[in-house]
Amino acid sequence: MKLIFKLKNLAYLLVVVFITSCSDDDNDIALITPEEPMADIAETAIAADLSSLVAALTATDLVTTIQGDGPFTVFAPTNEAFAAFLSSNNFATLDDIPVDVLTQVLLNHVVAGKNLSTDLTTSYISSSSTAGVDGKSLSLYVDTSTGVKINGSTVTTADVEASNGVVHIVDKVIGLPTIVDHAVQNPALASLVGALRADGNTTFTDLLSDTDQKFTVLAPVNEAFTAFMNPNENDINTVLFNHVILGAALASGDLSNGYANTAATNADEDALSIYINTDAGVKFNGSSSVAIADIVATNGIVHAIDQVIDLPTVVTFATSDPNFSTLVTALTELTPATDFVSVLSTLTGTSPAPFTVFAPTNEAFAKLAAIPDEAGLTPILQHHVIAGANIRSGDLTTAGITVTPATLEGDTFQIILPGTDGNIANVVDGANNDGIGIDAVDVQAINGVIHVLDTVLLPNTDN
Repeated sequence: MKLIFKLKNLAYLLVVVFITSCSDDDNDIALITPEEPMADIAETAIAADLSSLVAALTATDLVTTIQGDGPFTVFAPTNEAFAAFLSSNNFATLDDIPVDVLTQVLLNHVVAGKNLSTDLTTSYISSSSTAGVDGKSLSLYVDTSTGVKINGSTVTTADVEASNGVVHIVDKVIGLPTIVDHAVQNPALASLVGALRADGNTTFTDLLSDTDQKFTVLAPVNEAFTAFMNPNENDINTVLFNHVILGAALASGDLSNGYANTAATNADEDALSIYINTDAGVKFNGSSSVAIADIVATNGIVHAIDQVIDLPTVVTFATSDPNFSTLVTALTELTPATDFVSVLSTLTGTSPAPFTVFAPTNEAFAKLAAIPDEAGLTPILQHHVIAGANIRSGDLTTAGITVTPATLEGDTFQIILPGTDGNIANVVDGANNDGIGIDAVDVQAINGVIHVLDTVLLPNTDN
């Protein structure tokens, strides 16, 4: 009991000493008050007099969203920025903007995570807007070369911290970008933009601003345009169209080894093909690699690439597709005197182009007991090429037999539709061998077309 009494007295003495030490000359006791909690992002917007933003958030029921745990990074437009946005889009008030559109515009200013200005680098980040093509999150281009810009909107006040993230005040409303908008905003694509707009041409900008279509655009960076010498003197507009895949927005995860059609066409208005290889990164037509993938716009996806993709010849596809590596060896190393590469690189308008090439795969060559020497191999390879004609699958007899024109070797062969055993079509070669299948058709080059064979064709050696 005495010990407890003494401890109580000691505690009392400590309290008296603490109060005395905290008193001023008038014996007033200094009170310690707790700090007020930090404001959340919505409260920060109100305090910063961003009344237009607050009104927009309220109209779209997004206040609760940005009051969530986050953290969020919000690029907050000023009242003046909203006024300019309304004027440029012919809206009198925020109420004139459809709620679903305004919601996506606002979400395009919100990024997951807390990103102070010192955390931002020149690169692409994803916004919270799902107005991207096929419901994907839209991309934002961050440019930190001079200050901080987001899709062309400048940060005027950075790093306003909130309890659930950070706010950067910007001078423009960040609209929902089309492919053209993304190209214009990234200075690394300035040469592409210049080419698209050359001589007042609006064909490309009108096309790639169309939000009723889907596009995959392979966008060469400035260095790629500088290095491109256009060795075949191809029409530059056709070359540019060769970088556009119509009707699909292909993200990097959607790409696989195979062919797609571009917006470029040959003399007969057939869409040119492009070969995509994903074995090591992503390459197009064997040379151009993706430098920046998956830039998402409202009407498509952009992949920045490191080389301009010239118009492909049939040789381009043979050399870029690894399924034809044995064929390439046969054309180049085993038959050098014939110089197949020079012949098949001839452009349309110069004899003997265009060509229809029936290209055996590596597996087709593997079926041969042995590959003949040059004297025997040359007529075999010639038996796979028809000169002076671009014969596509649609030119064949729909249900029946098509006898081809004479090949470079001199013989004809038969193509039978429909095919059997999973073949698109069956073939009977010049030596009357059947059981040959066409596995793929209409790989279109600028100087001809390729159809893919599962067996090497043999000519008639008796004539």
